[in-house]
Amino acid sequence: MANYIVGDIQGCFDELLLLLEQVNFDQHKDTLWVAGDLVARGPKSLETLRFIRSLGDSAKVVLGNHDLHLLAVACGIHPIKSKDKTIPILEAEDRDELLHWLREQPLLLEHDEFVVCHAGISPKWNLTTARECAKEIESILQSDRWMWLIENMYSNQPDQWRSDLKDLERYRYIINAYTRMRFCFIDGRLDMKCKLPPSEVSGNLLQPWFELKNRVPVEKTVLFGHWAALEGYHGKDVIGLDTGCVWGGHLTLLHWEEKKFFTQDALSAAVE
Repeated sequence: MANYIVGDIQGCFDELLLLLEQVNFDQHKDTLWVAGDLVARGPKSLETLRFIRSLGDSAKVVLGNHDLHLLAVACGIHPIKSKDKTIPILEAEDRDELLHWLREQPLLLEHDEFVVCHAGISPKWNLTTARECAKEIESILQSDRWMWLIENMYSNQPDQWRSDLKDLERYRYIINAYTRMRFCFIDGRLDMKCKLPPSEVSGNLLQPWFELKNRVPVEKTVLFGHWAALEGYHGKDVIGLDTGCVWGGHLTLLHWEEKKFFTQDALSAAVE
């Protein structure tokens, strides 16, 4: 029995299958953990959704920003992005079942030794707070209020965590931290604009969320995706798994028990 954690798939379904073939993945005894962004700019988002859903309890998924955007598009809240290839999902006969399954997925998954999320865990949160915040959003997404939340989640503010944040301000911060965060200012505020590799950011104003000196310990290894510009990251208690397959890079899978990484090069040219 093995635990495998994969970075952003983004519809790179063929690469995913080849990667699972590399490790002889057996859905009857192994578990696949997916660090969000199942869909978007790769060619087979529909096939990816169907496959991951078909794995049942053998697949554990967290939501990413592109997954939430798909829900917004499906509700008519936002137009589809020109580079996304998710129209087949919206036109599929099993569209409603797939979208319902998607919004039932969490923002945070937990193993005895690690946690999985899409962008990261706010540097202001300990594990208890992280759990509680994730559950707040999950409970709304799985309720009759989910469309209201999706419609109102788009804002870069507030950018600073306070325990007394309420209602939409609180929900927006939680969603941004879990699905969009990359850099933070040195005081812990979220920066929602910069997507560069850390090596290309001059000065000390911005730092990757996991490198802030005053980051609250989470007590478990944090496995995340979202930040392809990192080209993978392996720190003391943080592992980044997005290696930009959809951009012409490769898809990365971590065998947790062996601490071994497996990769599959992109089969097609980078998305323009």
